[in-house]
Amino acid sequence: MLERRKQAVPKGVGNNTPIFVEKAEGALLYDVDGNVFLDFAGAIGTINAGHCPPEVVQAIQKQAEQYIHTCFHVAMYEPYVELAEKLAQLTPGQFPKKAMFLNSGAEAVENAVKIARKFTGRSGIVSFTRGFHGRTLLGMSLTSKVKPYKFEMGPFAPATYKAQYPYPLHRPEGMSETDYALFCVRQFEEFLYTEAAPEEIAAVIMEPVQGEGGFIVPPVPFVEGIFNICKKHGILFIADEIQTGFGRTGEMFASAHFGIEPDLITMSKSIAAGLPISAVVGRADVMDAPNPGEIGGTYGGSPLGCVAALAVIELMERDGLVQRSRVIGETIRTFFESLREEIPLIADVRGLGAMCAVEFIHPDTKLPAKTFVAGLTKACYESGVVLLSAGVHGNVLRFLTPLVITDDQLREGLDIIGDAVRSMVSAG
Repeated sequence: MLERRKQAVPKGVGNNTPIFVEKAEGALLYDVDGNVFLDFAGAIGTINAGHCPPEVVQAIQKQAEQYIHTCFHVAMYEPYVELAEKLAQLTPGQFPKKAMFLNSGAEAVENAVKIARKFTGRSGIVSFTRGFHGRTLLGMSLTSKVKPYKFEMGPFAPATYKAQYPYPLHRPEGMSETDYALFCVRQFEEFLYTEAAPEEIAAVIMEPVQGEGGFIVPPVPFVEGIFNICKKHGILFIADEIQTGFGRTGEMFASAHFGIEPDLITMSKSIAAGLPISAVVGRADVMDAPNPGEIGGTYGGSPLGCVAALAVIELMERDGLVQRSRVIGETIRTFFESLREEIPLIADVRGLGAMCAVEFIHPDTKLPAKTFVAGLTKACYESGVVLLSAGVHGNVLRFLTPLVITDDQLREGLDIIGDAVRSMVSAG
């Protein structure tokens, strides 16, 4: 099968692990060779509700027997409206909200930008260093990591700007986290004088916790500060919750950690347990700015995706998966804080809820331990744990376990990872 893949699929479609899955259930992957893996990658954060939840499978099957696709623009259906109503209730913001649906996270970002530009009559969009917003032209333009996402892919979309995002691990020595946060806010204020006039900026788009950038958790005063500056200048604040949403950070949406109410929120990944669907949810007056036909798409808000999302939300509420996320995160961080005492390569253990990461840096040179992390993910896969790296230097181990993972599965996986770390350090 690997040979067939090589012959039929472009090499640019990357693969983190050389396995072909035959079945997946909960937090487990079963491959065609009879191996069983603990899934600590969760399809890059898509499987918060676990693989193949029975309720979701049943909802999809029932919907498929009624109708698979009518195109909401042609013939409407209730699940689309019901999901829009539900997300308006769940998302932060004490104001009337509306929602639209698409197929992917990148599409959600593209449409959020279109809506923001239409509402404000401005063109500029500000994103942040180390941010990731997709692989489309505009998504790449807003994304900060050059390789592998942007290299030799330009030119990029105009009127897009990059501001500095804090990296608490690298804050100046002697500076408190609060002072560092305020320093970064002042940098943003200066940015609006030197790079982009606020009167020309339609929106700022920010991941409340950076995903591909290394699971960087910004200080609360920084996020609050940027949000308040946006309000002052009539700039819309777009929270990219594609990876942070649906319980991953210990809140249904990560924006709640920072006490902000975004004008627009983009979401996808774990919204529907793996079915392709994404959403833009936001202030009703902002969402209503485009005229009929200016936003949407043929497959946007597929009936299968809508009923799957509704089933996921019901499952998460019933089984307390948001609360479970906090327990998982505490277990992961406690484990690696303990391991950190014996492994100097571990420079930082961080995260919110189950969105956790461990950063590896060579203590002597202070350089990112990219090769070590690459070898570690390989060693873990060979021992039965599927893991992903992150960060612009690839030296961050990130955890995206399904929130339905059992305590025994979590502990077994962590023990395997810990043994692999110790073995690799001993081997030099």
